[in-house]
Amino acid sequence: MFTLHGSPISNYHNKVKLALLEKGIPFEEKVIAFRDKTPEMLALSPLGKIPFATTEQGCLCESQVILEYLEATHPKPALLPADPYAAAKVRELVTFLDWHLEMAVRQLYPSAFFGAPALSESNAARIRREVEQKIAGFQRLAKFAPFVAGDTFTMADCSAFADLPLVGMATKATYGEDLLAAAGVDYKPYVKMIGERPSAQKVVADRKAAQAR
Repeated sequence: MFTLHGSPISNYHNKVKLALLEKGIPFEEKVIAFRDKTPEMLALSPLGKIPFATTEQGCLCESQVILEYLEATHPKPALLPADPYAAAKVRELVTFLDWHLEMAVRQLYPSAFFGAPALSESNAARIRREVEQKIAGFQRLAKFAPFVAGDTFTMADCSAFADLPLVGMATKATYGEDLLAAAGVDYKPYVKMIGERPSAQKVVADRKAAQAR
């Protein structure tokens, strides 16, 4: 049985979970505390990061690596186009979402979500410039036609659905305005559309239950 280890509060965990549900792959879910860095966990996830997965063959870490594994082992329904270039463009968008935009915004999470002291004025300004640069890059790639990479649901939507609301909430909490919306990214109707899928409804319900606990 495929087991997804992580937290329903984590966007990267939910990115993988959404793909599993979209593909109809049977899986178990094991909740791991964010600060759980036991030797047993480090044997499965070398840096103690979540999510990670256990398969019949062994362990895998990093959300995109796990998605690529799922795509290779369960190709239907496809979350990547058959055309190599189109598939590369989806992967490119995933990289911009996860490694550029979300990672820039992640610097705001401690103060925005977890009660850490407010950022200094200089740090807040530096991060804002970085986030605005990454939003501009994302805008050059995103299509919202109606899905983020085009007319078909792909693994880029798994990232976008998990990442974009966090970008909006974290920047609104820090700067008093949603920097995505301020840049003209009309992402909320898109998030609402994806949120109507049964897979997304399950992800959101489990996240809200975990937050309540």
